[in-house]
Amino acid sequence: MSKLRGAREIDNMKILLAHNEYQQPGGEDQIFTAEAALLEAHGHQVLRFGAHNDRVAGMNPVALAGSTVWNRSSYRELQSLIRRERPQVAHFHNTLPLISPAGYHATKAEGVPVVQTLHNYRLLCPNALFFRDGHVCEDCQGKLVPWPGVLHACYRESRPASAAMAAMLTTHRALRTWTEQVDVYIATTEFAREKFVQGGLPAEQLLVKPNFLHPAPSPGQVRGDFALFVGRLSPEKGVGTLLEAWKRSRVRVPLKIVGDGPLANEVEVATRALGRAEWLGRQPRERVLDLMKEASVLIFPSTCYENFPVTILEAYAVGLPVIASNHGGMSSLVDHGRTGLHFHPADPKDLATKVEWASAHPAELARMRWEARGEFEAKYTSERNYKMLMEIYESVVP
Repeated sequence: MSKLRGAREIDNMKILLAHNEYQQPGGEDQIFTAEAALLEAHGHQVLRFGAHNDRVAGMNPVALAGSTVWNRSSYRELQSLIRRERPQVAHFHNTLPLISPAGYHATKAEGVPVVQTLHNYRLLCPNALFFRDGHVCEDCQGKLVPWPGVLHACYRESRPASAAMAAMLTTHRALRTWTEQVDVYIATTEFAREKFVQGGLPAEQLLVKPNFLHPAPSPGQVRGDFALFVGRLSPEKGVGTLLEAWKRSRVRVPLKIVGDGPLANEVEVATRALGRAEWLGRQPRERVLDLMKEASVLIFPSTCYENFPVTILEAYAVGLPVIASNHGGMSSLVDHGRTGLHFHPADPKDLATKVEWASAHPAELARMRWEARGEFEAKYTSERNYKMLMEIYESVVP
């Protein structure tokens, strides 16, 4: 990671963390919580500013669209908090839809530097995934007005909602919010950083810092001989590819699927028909980690690019190799032949081949387990991440 300018050590910083939580908790929420706990563990005072998407359901569509572009209430609340507490830096994780980019303006108006972690591709794509109709889509990349996203109803499968998101992106590009109201962006992988540079964000303001776990789970002892999928049951997660690999290629390795989502019924029917697969539904994190400690491999078949999935971090932490689609952030996160294997995206036959290879090579798989844990300890521990985070904060504090 490069620095914008020479950093100096600052103890006991007062840090504002801002985040708009999702209706269904995801990786961003987990990272936000872990970061707050990590900073507090090191003696920093953390001010939390948040909103929750469960408020969206009761909002008038017109009011929601307006809040997505500029939320006056969030502006005033942030301004009041900053004037009262005087943080040295503000770190945003997610602003949409209820905090809105007005949060950046309120913060900068009070003279507080702004850091933004880019957990997804929202600034470049209305649905934040670069994914549409079952395939990767970059039609909005580089466009001042992301009109294809509106045409295809990419956000919430709604043209009005997509139009509101497009209006937000267009308005703040015109206001130069993305380039002038944020001091540093944190991309979680080099792949994501390159995409944002291509999309117009200044390269000098884009740093790379990976996600992390705090606290980290301990390594596991493999007791089961099954493959494990953990994730949302939705098209962009490659659920169709996963099921086809076990159905058409008749993979002999048992499969356990953890998660819920719009494809839950399809998964339930398919697993019953297969006999070699089991759908466990949504499980608490501790149960997921226990399953990871018992599994032989984690299957990560996402059809979309992904960014930096926490699931892969958790797998590495317990020493579980990952078989992942070879595109997006997964291409660099999984080191083919060392910490796991790559397969061609959306190719169930190739996925099946890789699963069968892993099952037939126990010695190589055992080495991958050791390498996966080593990868976590070398790159993704909370202490290493803390040092990188403080370098970023210190580089923007006057």
